[in-house]
Amino acid sequence: MTKGSYWLIIISTLMIVACVEDDTSDLNEFINDSGKNLQGHVETIPEVKDYEHFAYEAFDLPSPFAPRETDRENKSDNGIRPDFDRPKEVLEGFPLESIKMVGSLQQDNIIVGLIRTPDNALHRVTIGNYLGQDYGKVFAVLESEIEFKEKVSDSEDEWIERNRKLILED
Repeated sequence: MTKGSYWLIIISTLMIVACVEDDTSDLNEFINDSGKNLQGHVETIPEVKDYEHFAYEAFDLPSPFAPRETDRENKSDNGIRPDFDRPKEVLEGFPLESIKMVGSLQQDNIIVGLIRTPDNALHRVTIGNYLGQDYGKVFAVLESEIEFKEKVSDSEDEWIERNRKLILED
């Protein structure tokens, strides 16, 4: 080793020793002061309530998620209920908004109404025929209109009749 390298080792050691300080009094003071104003307080645990037994007895009630069944037998029948067993006629498959009266014919003093459906088919209508999706029964056929009564159910499954007309289109 040369003389220069000794000096380098000595100077490095002195610098390292000079940087090391043994004064940790500020750290000790912080540790001692950190717990001075702390007071331990734990909230009391709430009292446990006794278990109340509940017996579920609604097994016989109808499910609120299933569709309601109406009791048709106990409903008061006002005589307006449509005949559900009757075979449906062709014009009952179309909504009223989609069919149009396009004319009328008279044969042997009987007026026959002509109705055009959305598929461009022409149908003859006389008194007693049915049309529309609400059980509409024709009770009068005139030269410029067809009058019929529809049977519709209200929210309580009771049936009412309403008069409707199909008027001849120009």
